[in-house]
Amino acid sequence: MTKVLQLGDRAIASEEIIPLLASYQLIPQLLGERIIDQAILSVTCTPEETAQACAEFYQHWELTSEIQQQNWRSQYDLTQEKLELLATRKLRTEKFKQATWGHKLESYFLQRKRQLDQVIYSLIRVDKIGIANELYFRIREGEESFAELARKYSQGTEAQTYGIIGPVELGNLPLNLANLLYTIPVGEVQPPVRFGEWLAIVRIEQVIPARLDEFMRQRLLKENFTVWYQQQLSQLSPREQIWMGIKPPPVKAMENLAA
Repeated sequence: MTKVLQLGDRAIASEEIIPLLASYQLIPQLLGERIIDQAILSVTCTPEETAQACAEFYQHWELTSEIQQQNWRSQYDLTQEKLELLATRKLRTEKFKQATWGHKLESYFLQRKRQLDQVIYSLIRVDKIGIANELYFRIREGEESFAELARKYSQGTEAQTYGIIGPVELGNLPLNLANLLYTIPVGEVQPPVRFGEWLAIVRIEQVIPARLDEFMRQRLLKENFTVWYQQQLSQLSPREQIWMGIKPPPVKAMENLAA
């Protein structure tokens, strides 16, 4: 038995590492982090970026003196080079995202814009066509306001907000409702439309177009990174996919996973 790690009064042997990681469900995280490490292996930082990252790293762990920093590196068996890789990992990951997808964000944004646009709309839901038609004509003829009728008759939670829903991204709505809201003019009450068990009367109050600002750029970078990451997971070996929980293990395989 070769000791590789000391935890308090317990010496962890090399052959115990995999079962121990499995028992704490850490193997999926380990495999996932390995995928990212391989991707950012060639990504570098400037000396200034590295120095800043190390300073922030030490500050985070409250290692204020050189002695504390040396002792910490020694405790975790980290050379200065390894420490710099650890400290700059987040920055190098962001650089990888920018280098891989940053130049594609404008076109990707245009592809996604319809789903990213937000709407505020009014909704009345009822389950009988007769009531739906009556409410629609009362609104159209100005007999009562949309808001008041929604409060009185709508059978969903929107009754509590006088029928108002949003702002909400079109991409987060059921497809048939999103398609309807995308095509109708602002302020025009629509005749009852059936959505499953409900008959819905809707009116667009406001459209809020999505903008490719810095927040949106970061969101789209994250989306692309997530898609890439899932693709990398799909290329893992069958054994690794079992560890990740991507597919169930074969019969009797559970007892052999740590072998």
